[in-house]
Formats: sequence, structure tokens, C-alpha cells
Amino acid sequence: MRAEPKPLILVIEDEEELAKLICLHLEEAGMQTQVYNRCALALRFLKKNFANLLLLDVNLPDQSGFALLEELKSNDINVPTIFLTGNALEVNKVRGLELGGDDYITKPFGFPELVARIRAVLRRAESNTDMNLTKNVRVLDEPFEFCGAQIVPVRLEIEFGKGKNEKIGRKELGILAYIHENRGSVITRKALIHSVWGIHADVKSRSLDQYIVKVRELFKRNGLSLDAFRTVHGVGYILGTDEESK
Repeated sequence: MRAEPKPLILVIEDEEELAKLICLHLEEAGMQTQVYNRCALALRFLKKNFANLLLLDVNLPDQSGFALLEELKSNDINVPTIFLTGNALEVNKVRGLELGGDDYITKPFGFPELVARIRAVLRRAESNTDMNLTKNVRVLDEPFEFCGAQIVPVRLEIEFGKGKNEKIGRKELGILAYIHENRGSVITRKALIHSVWGIHADVKSRSLDQYIVKVRELFKRNGLSLDAFRTVHGVGYILGTDEESK
């Protein structure tokens, strides 16, 4: 039986001995660890690689942990985060949580508690994605209109009217949802891939184009025009506004 993959925990902490102790206890608890003592180094890693959770010190030599989390979110990099700090002021805890942190632990702390809280955040993060069809669409999202058809996420269906319903794949659904949300704006291929597959996905433009072709064929087969949905050569796509479609 294949062993469960070990979650990767990034320990972003400039106190070398503390970082070593944290890694020792986490690895004994069945996790992988990687240490960075600067925010810039962690950011560089996360722009190209996946991590399950960040243990993020608030006070680091090059910038604050708060600033790093804001920068990650501005780059659409969302990783569950537990702040570590020697500052017990409630205002700092509130700020960390308001920025999107999942938990806040004040130094000194017990390692059994740290492990337990990491596991709790990992469980919450996993359950939060249980209803995801793609990165940008959840099962319970509301139906939406797309060029005369009704897209129904909960059933993975397109309703073409007169009782004509067809199933749609998860990726095609995600593509339609993102295009619908950005109607009237040029959408680059890279932005579309990142929105549906995730920022670290290794998906080529040619693969995306094949999904677009499947969508076009589906609408054509059911007698609906996609003239309002145009290719912007060398860039991506655009869906015209309602006024332009008339």
C-alpha cells in the first residue's frame, strides 16, 4: 500500500536554533520541512513550488511576515499560514488573522501544541477544497448565463433550452466561469490557466486551446453562436459585453 505523502511545511524563521527544533519535532510527526530565514527567499520558492503550510515569523530581517503574506496573496499564492511571534499583543493577532492567517502562536510554545495546531489547519484547508470543481469554481456556485446557455455548476451541465442539457467537464466549466466573470476584458492565456488550474500548474497554451475548441463545438452542436467570444491572437480571449452581442 502506497504511503500517504508527507505535507511540506515551510518554516520561515531567522532564529536558527528554534528553526532546527521546530523541524525536528515536525519531522518526527511525519512532516517534511524546509527553512528560510528571509522573506525574499521564501517568496522566490513559493512562486515556483507548492507548500502545504507556512510557519511564518512576524519579525524577519528583510520584512515582516505580515508583508510577506500580503505579497503572496497579491501574486495569487494562497498557502495556509500560522504566524509565530514573541509579541502577544492582541492587535497583532487580529492583524495577522485579518490578513488571512489561519492561526497565531506566541513564543514560547510547546511543540506538541504546535504539531496539533498545524494538523488542525491542514485538516481545515483540505476540507475547504472538498467542494471545489476547479480552482475558481465550487459545486454550490450559482448558475450563470453564457452566450444564451445556462451553466449549472452543481450538475456539471449546460442547459441549452427546450430540454436540451449536456454534461460539461470540470475544466471547461472553470474556463467558462472565468471568462464570464471577466466579460468585456481581454483575458490572457496565462491568467486563464492560473485561474482554473492554479498558479503552479504545468499547462501549455495548446492544451488550453483544445478545451476552448471543445466548448465551441458543444455550443455549435446545440445551435448557439459563440461569435461574442473571440480569440485575441497572440494574447488570449475576450467575451463581448451584452450590448456588443446584440
